[in-house]
This record gives sequence, structure tokens and C-alpha cells, in this order.
Amino acid sequence: MQNFDFYNPTRIVFGAGTIASLARLVPQTARVLVLFGGASAEKTGTLAEVRQALGERFVQEFGGIEPNPSYETLMRAVEQVRREKLDFLLAVGGGSVIDGAKFVAAAADHEGDPWNIMETGGASVTGALPFGTVLTLPATGSEMNNGSVVTLKATHTKLPFRSVHVFPQFSVLDPTKTYTLPEKQVANGLVDAFVHITEQYLTYPVQALAQDRFAEGLLQTLVEIAPRAIAAPEDYATRSNLMWTASLALNGLIGAGVPQDWATHMIGHELTALYDIDHARTLAIVLPAVLDIQRDKKRDKLLQYGERVWGITAGSEEQRIDAAIAATRHFFEGLGIPTRLSAYGLGMAAVNDVVGQLGAHGMTRLGEHGDVDLALSRAILETAL
Repeated sequence: MQNFDFYNPTRIVFGAGTIASLARLVPQTARVLVLFGGASAEKTGTLAEVRQALGERFVQEFGGIEPNPSYETLMRAVEQVRREKLDFLLAVGGGSVIDGAKFVAAAADHEGDPWNIMETGGASVTGALPFGTVLTLPATGSEMNNGSVVTLKATHTKLPFRSVHVFPQFSVLDPTKTYTLPEKQVANGLVDAFVHITEQYLTYPVQALAQDRFAEGLLQTLVEIAPRAIAAPEDYATRSNLMWTASLALNGLIGAGVPQDWATHMIGHELTALYDIDHARTLAIVLPAVLDIQRDKKRDKLLQYGERVWGITAGSEEQRIDAAIAATRHFFEGLGIPTRLSAYGLGMAAVNDVVGQLGAHGMTRLGEHGDVDLALSRAILETAL
């Protein structure tokens, strides 16, 4: 097991009816900005519950944070925070809204160009406004980590940043708030959480036995609950397990002391920025191809994954690896999510464009070994055609 420093200060308040806990979680004297996405938070009554819980506090709202939040939109929120001297943020939504709140929190008092936060990967962040979240879409795990991804629309640039200063102070997780989600978003959430786990697990063995078993258990949970999560939207037990599993997938615990990949995410980010494909759907395209191209370097963990997650024990090593990759692809496609670029009308021109963007953004040493250069990224994308 590798050395690690694990820290996660986010308080989780979980269960039905827990939005009311905002009354004690948000400071009474706070000047609050509530950030949200589209109209669904209003239509479902979630915003009304939030307003009621916040009571007589000074509250303003900022809506319209889009999927894959844009720098341009978020800077309008930053301007509102500065103009109105707001000092506490509350993100109500899924990963995009929470990612956006993290950027706003970091940018509010940032000296110089706020885009520098993204260009430095968060290294330039020296402080941030306090904030909490009310999660409505389980997928990204952003409600319990210190990572964020923001897109600069002007240049089709999608970059991540991390900072110890942007852990949510608290996150309210009420599974009943997922009941009205469209099937497509639930499917995306299942895939997003699944790939978050594999990015930390499907690398090479370092004798991190607890992390391996924890990751495998989370993967098995997602496979088990996926059919019911789609077919029975108001099954509280299923939605509870989906919500908590998605948080555990990326709260730092299973990634402590193990090598991590993230090539699938970096390549996927470019597909989203260029072609506006849902983030989770880009992951479903790229991951099977990454596993295929990198099969020799991931051999031991692929065999372990095949046996422990999918029960694959028969055949030669190559046959078992093929079967594990096929099972992964089948899982995604069984959720209605394509795993080929061609399903989105993309061909070799897209491969060239994505490789060009990876080069422009310095994404030339990806993967757990830092060996996924532009040539390997091209091979991965061609495999995904």
C-alpha cells in the first residue's frame, strides 16, 4: 500500500426529510446565495423546502447553472457574491451545481484572473467561502469531495481543480429527492459512479486489500441495484443505496494508498467540451477502450475484477479479460448508454479533434503510469469507434 494522507471534513446528513436540518446547519447570520440549475428544483418543491428551512436569513438565488458548468455562467454568480457581500453558498442540485459552487466559493475572493484557478488545478486557491449542498442527483460524488470541473465555453476547454478549501461543510442527502429524476439521468449517475470506482481500482496491485474489497463491493452494489433504480424510481431502499454508493465512490476513501488512473475522465472531458455529450456517456465510450488498450499493464487487476465483480473464472487469461471488458460494456449498454463514438455520429475526424485538444491542454502523460501519451490516446479513441 502506498503512503497517503486522508482528510474529509464534510458532514453528511442522510435520509428522508433532512432538508429541514438546514435550519441548524447554516449559520443564522449568514448572507446566503442559493445556487441551482434548471427549473426542476422549483417544480419538485425542493427549493421551497430550502427556503422554508433557511427561514429569516438573508437569502438570494442564482439559477441557470448548466450541466458541465461554464466559467462564463459561474462568473456571473461570483459577481453577485461580491456585489451583494454574500458570505455563504448553498448548492441545490447535482454534481454540476456543486462543482459550480466550489468554483464560485474559490473565485469570490481570488486575486487576479479567476480562470487561473483552473489553469493551476487549484494550486492558486488560498481560501474559499463556506458552503453546503443539498444533493438531488447522485452521480459525481462532488457532495463529499474537494474536486470540481469547469468548462470555458469560449475555447471548449474543460479542466478540473482540487483544493482543500472547497470541501463542502455539509451535504444533505435525501433519497426521496431523486424520485422525479428522468431515467436518463439515473442511468448516467450509475455509470458515473461505476467509472469513478474503476479509475481508482483498475490499475495494478499494491496490496491494499481493504480498498480493493471496498471498491469491489461498491461496484457489485451498483450492478445489483441498477435494474431497480431504473424500473422503480420511488423504491426508497434502492435510491438510498444509489445515493450513498455514489458518494462513497469518490470521497477519497477507496483511493487512499492506491494508484489511480483518470485517463478515461481526461479523454471524456474533451468529448464533452467538443461535442456536448453527457459526461457519464463519454466515460462509457472511453473506459472499455482504455481497458482493452491497457490490458497488459492492468492484467492482474482486470483478472481480479473479472472474478470478484462479474464471477468470471473460466477460460484463459486473455479470454477472462475479454469477458470482463465485455461485461462492463454490456452493463453500460443495458442502461441505454452507448459505448461507441459511432453511436453519436462521430468518426475519425472526432478522434483527430480530441487528440488535438488533449495536446493543447497538456494531457500527454495520463494514466496510473503516466504513459498514456497522445499516440495511446489516439489508439484508445480509435478502439472506441
